[in-house]
Amino acid sequence: LRGRYPNRGFPKIFNDKIVGEEAKKVYNEAQNLLKSLITENKLKAKGLIGFWPARSIKDDIYLYDTEEKLQNLESIAKFCGLRQQVEKDSGSTDPYYCLSDFISPLESGVSDYLGLFAVACFGVDELCKEYEKQSDDYSIIMVKALADRLAEAFAEELHERVRKEFWAYCKNEQLEFSDLRKIRYDGIRPAAGYPCQPDHTEKITMWRLANIEEATGIQLTESLAMFPASAVSGLYFSNPASRYFAVGKILKDQVEDYALRKNVPVAEIEKWLGPILGYDSE
Repeated sequence: LRGRYPNRGFPKIFNDKIVGEEAKKVYNEAQNLLKSLITENKLKAKGLIGFWPARSIKDDIYLYDTEEKLQNLESIAKFCGLRQQVEKDSGSTDPYYCLSDFISPLESGVSDYLGLFAVACFGVDELCKEYEKQSDDYSIIMVKALADRLAEAFAEELHERVRKEFWAYCKNEQLEFSDLRKIRYDGIRPAAGYPCQPDHTEKITMWRLANIEEATGIQLTESLAMFPASAVSGLYFSNPASRYFAVGKILKDQVEDYALRKNVPVAEIEKWLGPILGYDSE
């Protein structure tokens, strides 16, 4: 449902003459179902976080078990980055971003870390099977939608605790809910397969590094989607200058370099990065 100006968005949509009444009805039904899910413990949330010493080398981020291992350059994982390549407007002063820009370069000698998280809501499929027996398609759609929102909310709450408690790089942060929605805090949590890093295969590195499936039960499918579907994962950056951006279209020279850094065939990279290729692949 979508309201018309000036009644777009929540909760203004309730005032819309055309869809307002139906929007309010759907909202109330969702609230009632949510209360039922909570009181009856129908869903279970699981999550994992981790932090490692990290340094950047050009467009890649290397992780280490300890600072001592870092001195010997004994890395345990490497996250490969993609850099913006489409020419910007002549008046733009923005650099061509890559996620590695937000981690201290190895040669700087400045200490830095990279975090990781994965969260999910379990029990959705089992609940949907119960509704299937009742031919209740509406409740199936509603449960899946609520589970998606709960997973996102879990990721948001966990990120706040990371900033204030676990990583504690913003111990005294005091933000209103509206500030959280507008991302008025230090740090970002980009997800693999999204604009900052469109390559879903980076999830494989995450899962291996943190033993995510063993620790949480969150699996990766052959297409590298997460299962259960109501799941969120990504990396934590604490740099106050870090920001979300879209890599956009990239050219073959970067694809070839990226394939070399990941040690996989160019054709494999082109398969995963098809939507952002700025050229016709063979």
